[in-house]
Formats: sequence, structure tokens, C-alpha cells
Amino acid sequence: MRDFRMLAAVLAVSAGLVSGCSGTPDSSTSPATPAPSTSGSPTAPAGSPPAGSATPSPDTETTVAAPAPATSRPSAGPGQGNAELAITVVPSQGAPELDFTLVCSAGTPAAESSHPNAVAACAALKANPGIVAPAAPGSSQPCTQQYGGPQKATVTGMVDGVAVDSTFARTNGCEISAWDAAKDVLGAAGGAS
Repeated sequence: MRDFRMLAAVLAVSAGLVSGCSGTPDSSTSPATPAPSTSGSPTAPAGSPPAGSATPSPDTETTVAAPAPATSRPSAGPGQGNAELAITVVPSQGAPELDFTLVCSAGTPAAESSHPNAVAACAALKANPGIVAPAAPGSSQPCTQQYGGPQKATVTGMVDGVAVDSTFARTNGCEISAWDAAKDVLGAAGGAS
């Protein structure tokens, strides 16, 4: 009789371990005993919230996308030199877009970079990662009304762990200065020298 009790205890513990590993959301219920449905409809899947309930079950899958990382300005001055960027340059109105990929690790370009001068671009980002996210000119900062050309560019990705989403143009003095600061990253194809 004592051996029977010992065997029964071992089987009970084993059954608890197996039900804990079975993938059921609540390991305290046995998979042989289905949970009662709390919804009024017999066709509702088990674990779904009751009709009229605004709070979904913790096990319910949702279709809400994760929020995008907030963009910010990378630091000015020397950085780590780590970047994963997609760069698009439009040399002139009606011209085809030029797309580059720039991947840098500690200021050195990675093999998957398609940038025309990845060495100079990675070095520029390591020296000053903030060049790819210029601050918008404030209302007190005057911008000369000069035209530097039709070139436009976008830079998106990550620099030293900070999300970047910037646009560049050459339509006034402030934008020309930002373009010239980032010219190694934007590539010579942009038309600015």
C-alpha cells in the first residue's frame, strides 16, 4: 500500500509537470478538462473575452503595430561610428533617384555598404554623427536666400543607436550648410562638392 501511495504521488507530480509543459496558458487546469466558456456564444473560441467586454484576454493576439522608435539627434562631436543608413539622393528634378546603403561599425564600412565612398562616409559619421540630423533653423537664425541647386536627399536609419529620419536640400543658405556638412554621407552624386 505504501508503494502504491508513493507511485500515485510520483504520477501526480509528473502529470503536473507535463501539463506545465503542454503549452496551455493556465498550467493549473488539466488539458483533459476544458475551461468553461464565459461567452454567450457556443462558437466563440476558448479564452475569448465575454461578449461586450472591452478588455481582451492576455492570450489574445492583437494587430496593433509596435510604435516606431522616436527620432532624435545623434550627438555632435566624436561618436562611436556605428550606422545603418538608407540614403536616397535626387541629383536634379526628373533625374532618377540614387539609392545607397551605408553600414559602419566603429567607423569602418561593412561589406554590405553600397555607398560610392563608404570609407569617407563612415569616417565623417564617426567624427560627427550629428551631421545626418541637422537641427531646423530657429526663428532667430537668418538663412540667406540663395539657391544652391535642385539636389534633394533623405537619410533614414540608425546612427550610434539613435533613429535618424532627415531630409536635405540646397534651396537656401541654411540647407546648403547642412548639405555641405553631410556631403561625405550624401555622396558625390548629389552634385555638391
